[in-house]
Amino acid sequence: QVQLVESGGGLVQAGGSLRLSCASSGSIVSFDHMAWYRQAPGKQRELVASITSGGSAYVSDSVKGRFSVSRDIDKNTVYLQMISLNVEDTAVYYCYAWDGYRGDFGRGTPVTVSS
Repeated sequence: QVQLVESGGGLVQAGGSLRLSCASSGSIVSFDHMAWYRQAPGKQRELVASITSGGSAYVSDSVKGRFSVSRDIDKNTVYLQMISLNVEDTAVYYCYAWDGYRGDFGRGTPVTVSS
């Protein structure tokens, strides 16, 4: 079972930026894709962005233009760069990896955006 450890969350003012990191215990190119999800209080977990083993990136319409996903293969780490944050971005952000057979989530990192 892969271990995914998120970091980089915290408290930020509206309009600010954060970069989240997801460190994988396994080679990230061995996964079909990796993704970032978020779950706001009282809401369902939603897909924010993903990146395939080939490097193709997807960003949901809700954050397009503000969030971007990238990776460092040598470091086995996937990143979520977030700019122009607003209070609606407040959530716990989870890293996810799918190997074609099973998916695993990390424990998450909280992001709080204050107005």
